[in-house]
Amino acid sequence: MSPVGTLNEKPLHAALKRAYAVPGDRLEAPVGRYVVDILRGREIIEIQTRNFSAVKGKVLDLIEQHDLVLVSPVAVDKRIVKLPPGDGETATARRSPKHGLVVDVFDELVSFPQLVAHPRFSLEVALISEEEVRRWDPKRAWRRRGWVIDHRRLVDIVDRVRLSCVGDLADLLPTELVEPFTTADLADALGRPRRLAQRMAFCLRRAGAIDPVGKAGNAVRYARVAVD
Repeated sequence: MSPVGTLNEKPLHAALKRAYAVPGDRLEAPVGRYVVDILRGREIIEIQTRNFSAVKGKVLDLIEQHDLVLVSPVAVDKRIVKLPPGDGETATARRSPKHGLVVDVFDELVSFPQLVAHPRFSLEVALISEEEVRRWDPKRAWRRRGWVIDHRRLVDIVDRVRLSCVGDLADLLPTELVEPFTTADLADALGRPRRLAQRMAFCLRRAGAIDPVGKAGNAVRYARVAVD
């Protein structure tokens, strides 16, 4: 069955499903032993707000007979709302200083980077504006001093970026990146932490978009591969 059912469906997932659906689509439709978010003829649209590893088996099974688009939201603008922890208190809200980019999807794509080369699979990054609603729970999430994420709300879909082939992944490399490059070079060019650059390099290498061409000290150096 689908990892997200309507009984425990989160607001962000439900809102994205409504935003992607068009007349004639079937929602929460059975396909074999699974339930899919949107069935459009022979095409399946699955919304996955996080944790690609949870749907890896489902995606691998479904693309044997269906075209499948996996939609992953990345917040380019976020408003953080803290629910009142006690009676008589009011909610607070502030703008997050963090702004997501398409490349942030590599945090999740490490689960199956080679699938982008599959002719029946596409990954669509939905760049969104969202509200992240937090609630007070002193027993959890010590890193946020007791504040845990309760749910996320869709405010708007700012843009949609479809990644349907290895070339689309390669196009996410910064144009100013000089080859050969290390993950430190990639992180600098992206303006993102090296951890994300390492995951991006892993995905691009597994997908066949870059190859290792040597080392600079202990760091692997990479170069682009000509892809269709």
